[in-house]
Amino acid sequence: MTLRAGLALTLGAGLGVAVLAASPRAAAEPAGDAERGRAVFATKQCARCHRARGEQGIGPVLADLRRPQGAFELAGRLWNHAPAMFTAIRGEGLEWPQMTQAEMQDLMAHLQADPARDPAPDLAKGEAMLVRKGCLKCHSLRREGGRVGPELTERRADYESAVIWATRMWVHTPRMAEKARELGLLYPRFVGDDMGNLVGFLRSVAR
Repeated sequence: MTLRAGLALTLGAGLGVAVLAASPRAAAEPAGDAERGRAVFATKQCARCHRARGEQGIGPVLADLRRPQGAFELAGRLWNHAPAMFTAIRGEGLEWPQMTQAEMQDLMAHLQADPARDPAPDLAKGEAMLVRKGCLKCHSLRREGGRVGPELTERRADYESAVIWATRMWVHTPRMAEKARELGLLYPRFVGDDMGNLVGFLRSVAR
């Protein structure tokens, strides 16, 4: 069976329920603390690059980062931002800032990310995203695809919430971006509900 046929069969088997529920949302989790998130933003030295509008900085201004948005939407923006940020940090001889799950939760609260703003994931779009963004060039799904990254159906913990997903991405994205550059692969970018759709699909097929 081909990879595309296998993915189609997987979706078809559960699509009736998925259409009604649009795939189960991630488990509810306590909201982060925006004030603690402000401290995380400061201690991780985010303000070195992200400054108030009108002040000179090499990254997007704080007002563009800190706005009402979905949690998976912000996770996608963090993913997009990581390679340029990694390059800038390395150019200044600094270490990539580590981030715990609790710190990420508070930082996302500070940046006004709210899971309630994320629409229910569209599984069909998530499946298409997996193929179109080239995820299977490095990762495998049910043992079909790349062998560089982990098998996607075996990482359920990553899919439980936007906070867990964003934290894991934060830790691993610099290495993934470097590997993509090494292999000559185009680093994928996510906008709007792309990331939520992708994670929703992965959650639906995870063992």
